[in-house]
Amino acid sequence: MNNQAIRHLPIALERDGFLRTLLHHLSGTLQDVVGMNESVGFISIVGQKLGDQINTAYRDSLDVSSLSREQVAEVLVDLKRRIQGDFYIIEQSDEKIVLGNRACPFGEYVRDRPSLCMMTSNVFGVISAQNLGYARVVLEETIAEGHDGCRVVVYFGEPDESSDDEGAAAGREYFGG
Repeated sequence: MNNQAIRHLPIALERDGFLRTLLHHLSGTLQDVVGMNESVGFISIVGQKLGDQINTAYRDSLDVSSLSREQVAEVLVDLKRRIQGDFYIIEQSDEKIVLGNRACPFGEYVRDRPSLCMMTSNVFGVISAQNLGYARVVLEETIAEGHDGCRVVVYFGEPDESSDDEGAAAGREYFGG
């Protein structure tokens, strides 16, 4: 078989699919070998670095030293759109943003890989906290866990014990610098 024949074989292999498959297997291996908590920790570190990089890119492009709450909400939706997610704002107030999502950027490769959701939590948390001082991200529903979509809540104030919002005390905290 010559090189030309190999080149035209009907093999579904291209960069995007390859990278998604790589992340699927990498996160699965981490979950299996070191456990879910440690896997989440490793992926959170990567998410933090990506959050810092993306935050800087948006601030530089907008020529601002910090984003407003409204801009943060728009940035969270826009960054996911750019990587083929389908996030949208369900509700927003001074206290929180509630986002929905119909399509994960990881596609079907996110199924049974909830540790990959730390990318969303950390990127959203870092961008929100770096611009607004504090964020708590709660992943209420995720495609990774078998839901039809995602529901993510980003809180901007630290919860108090008198809060009537049950989800406000859950999630991961992020602090701005």
